[in-house]
Amino acid sequence: MATFPSYPTHPGGDAVGGSFGHPHWWQRRWVRYGALITLLALSGLVILALVRQQTGTEGFLVGLGLAVLPVPLLITAFRWLDRVAPGPWRNLVFAFAWGACAAALIAIVANSFATRWIATATADPHSADTLGATLIAPVVEESAKAAAVLLVFLFRRRDFTGIVDGVVIAGVTATGFAFTENILYLGTAFGTDQMSGGSGLASVTAATFFVRVVMSPFAHPLFTVLTGIGFGIAALSAERQHIRRALAPLGGLLLAMGMHSMWNGSSTFGQYGFFAVYASFMVPAFGLLTWLVIWTRQRELRTVREELPAYVVAGWLGPVEPFVLGSMRARRLARDHARQHLGKAAGRSVAQYEAYATSLAFLRHRGRRGRAGADFAVRERELLAELWARREVARPALAYAARATAPVAPPVWPGYGHHGQLPFHGAPQSGPALPHYGPAIPQYGPAAPQYGPAAPYPGYNPYRS
Repeated sequence: MATFPSYPTHPGGDAVGGSFGHPHWWQRRWVRYGALITLLALSGLVILALVRQQTGTEGFLVGLGLAVLPVPLLITAFRWLDRVAPGPWRNLVFAFAWGACAAALIAIVANSFATRWIATATADPHSADTLGATLIAPVVEESAKAAAVLLVFLFRRRDFTGIVDGVVIAGVTATGFAFTENILYLGTAFGTDQMSGGSGLASVTAATFFVRVVMSPFAHPLFTVLTGIGFGIAALSAERQHIRRALAPLGGLLLAMGMHSMWNGSSTFGQYGFFAVYASFMVPAFGLLTWLVIWTRQRELRTVREELPAYVVAGWLGPVEPFVLGSMRARRLARDHARQHLGKAAGRSVAQYEAYATSLAFLRHRGRRGRAGADFAVRERELLAELWARREVARPALAYAARATAPVAPPVWPGYGHHGQLPFHGAPQSGPALPHYGPAIPQYGPAAPQYGPAAPYPGYNPYRS
C-alpha cells in the first residue's frame, strides 16, 4: 500500500532546523501550559477559600451540590451546537476552568472593592449595592469572561473559525462562572435559613434555587454569548478588514454588558420588574440567539456540501462523501456503523474523519472568499493527510450511510460519470491532485500520493446492505 508523502512543517513550528528559529524557553509549549494550569489552580484555590469563608463549610457543600445540577445540561447543549465541527475538549475544559476560577476570582475581588468604595464615597450602603450590581458587576464580570474567548481566539485560532465556535467557548466560560457564583449565592442563602429557621419551599435557599437554577440557568451564558458572536464575526472577516475585526468583539462585549446590567437592575423596576424583564426581554433574546446558532449550523452543513465536491473531482474523497458529511443524520449513521462492525476505535476514527473533512470545507470556503491565512497551503495539506490516514475505515462507513439516507439517485459531481462513478476504470494512476482555487489562493506542488481502491473492513463487504 502506498504511503502518504511528508509535507513541510509549518514555518513557525519547532521543527525549524539550526539555531535560528529555536524558541526561547518561555515560548515552549510545556512552559505556557504549565503557567496556565498553575494560574487556574491558584485562582481555584483562592476562590474556594473565599466562597467557603462567606458560606461556611456546610453552606459551601449545599451550594456546591445544588449549583452543579445545571452544568451537565448546559455543557451538553453547547457541545450539541458544536456537532458539525466539534472543537477539542481541551478548549472547553480551559473555558470552564477560566470562568469558574479566574473570572470568578476577578469578579468577586473587583466587585467587593468597588462596592465598598462607592459605599464610602456616598455614605449609602444600599445605593452602593444597587450601583455595584447594575453598573460595576456587568463591566467587570463580562470583561473577565471575555478574556477566555480572547485567549482561545488568539492562541487556538485554528479551532476558532466562526460564530458557533465563539458561542460555544463563550457559553462554556459563562457556565463555569455561573457555577461558582451559584455556589456562593446558594450557600449564603442556606446560611440565612440556618439562622432564621426557614425551611421547605418558603426558604431563601428554595427561592434562590428556583430563580437562579430553574428559571435562569442560561442567564450568564446568554450575556457572554453576545461577546462570542462578536469574536465569531471577527473570525469570519478577512485579515485586511481591521476595523471590523476590532469592532465586532467590542460591540458584542458592550451588548453583553448592557443585557447583564438590565438583568441585574430588574429588581429595581418595581414589584414585578424581574418577571417583566424575564418575559419581555430575556426569553425572546434567548429564542433569537438559539435560532441564530441553529441557522448558522445549517449554513455550515451547506458549506460542507458545496465545498467538498472539489476534492471529489481531485480524487481525495469518494463521490457520496459531500452528501454524507453535509447531513448530521448520515454522519451519525456512519459512526454507528463503523462502531458496530469494528468497535469503538473505528467509530472514533470515522468521527475524526468527519471533523477533518468539515474543517477542510471551511478552510476552502475562507480561501475562496479571500479570507485564508498565510498558512493556508500547509493547513490544507495537514487536513488531507489526516483524511488519507483514515480513509480505509471511514469510506465504507460513509458509503453505507449514503445508501441509508441518500435519494434514489446518488449525487453526480462535476467530473464524474453517471451514478457517481469515476470517469475511468480502476484507481487513478497519478494520485489525487490538490484542487485549483484561482489567483487568490497559492498554487501547490504536485506532491500527491499514489493509491489504490479504498480497502473495506476486514471480512466485511461495504456494498452489502
